[in-house]
Amino acid sequence: MTVKELKAFFKEHLVPSRLYNLKGGSHGGRICMGKNKQDSWEVYFSEKKKKIGLMQFATESEACQHMMDEVRKVMEQVYGVTWKGLA
Repeated sequence: MTVKELKAFFKEHLVPSRLYNLKGGSHGGRICMGKNKQDSWEVYFSEKKKKIGLMQFATESEACQHMMDEVRKVMEQVYGVTWKGLA
């Protein structure tokens, strides 16, 4: 899976854009994913310019899958909606 495919998946499943950011950086209160300076992929929760729960991945596909899993958990907890088994 690519970032472009993940973005389309989130849009198709009506995931509010305020929950995530797929360009990295510091976006308070969002789950973020992006490429770092070492050319690996990161997934983390951004809060007050800090990367909380930072996970690093060698491939875009691994990072996208982890990002999807994290966003799914939030969607389930906050909105009672999930897409188990669809990804």
